Amino acid sequence: MAARWKGKTAEAKALAEPMSTIVSRLQSSLIESNSQGILSGSSVLLAAHEEQTELFNHTCFGRPVITTEKNKQWFQLCLEEAFYLCTVMKCIKIVGQNSCVKNEEQLWDYMSSKRVNFPILYKAYSHLRSKNWVVRAGSQYGADFVAYRHHPALVHSEYAVIASSAEEGNENGRLKVWSDFHCTLRLCGSVAKTLLVLHISRNCNDCDGASSSPWNINYYSVEERIVARWNPEQSRENCTVAEKESCKSS
Repeated sequence: MAARWKGKTAEAKALAEPMSTIVSRLQSSLIESNSQGILSGSSVLLAAHEEQTELFNHTCFGRPVITTEKNKQWFQLCLEEAFYLCTVMKCIKIVGQNSCVKNEEQLWDYMSSKRVNFPILYKAYSHLRSKNWVVRAGSQYGADFVAYRHHPALVHSEYAVIASSAEEGNENGRLKVWSDFHCTLRLCGSVAKTLLVLHISRNCNDCDGASSSPWNINYYSVEERIVARWNPEQSRENCTVAEKESCKSS
């Protein structure tokens, strides 16, 4: 399915300012300001000044939180976003309720305790973000995430993404039987999305409990699988007939 741009100039705008460039600017700004996020339940709160607010909105990290403060804007980051900014981009630090900075292992333990399948979801999220896809929550489409080629103001999301893992027993509880696939594919088709299943598997037999630490998650590999409904109108015979008729008419 081709990208569905919003307007005639949307694609040109996206090409003129690639997402990787905007993310790099956000990274530099956060490092320069020594930004710190605050753990708050199953999310992380982060304050941003005016320039960072614009960059957060353009890169689609987090969601703005309405407050009475005029000089700063707060953003609510999901666990995957916060861990990615902290450990991959290394542009923020995260503190707990005691205002002490958490190291990577402490963050991993905390986030894994808040969400059972956090290691699998994070691996899927970081896999897409590292390829410069804009990744947002996909619950409204019955998926884990939705992936955009650029900012949602310029283009519709292309993929509804579901993370699956045999090692974790496929704890998301979906796509276990063919009826699950049929229902999900029909839903994706009705909203013009392609179903992308990220199958996450361990590629190291010697790493016991590989999802139990942030370092061992690197031992997991991601296999991308695009799932689509078979359309009988596009069968080989019908295509051949159509091609023959086209040749005759020309």
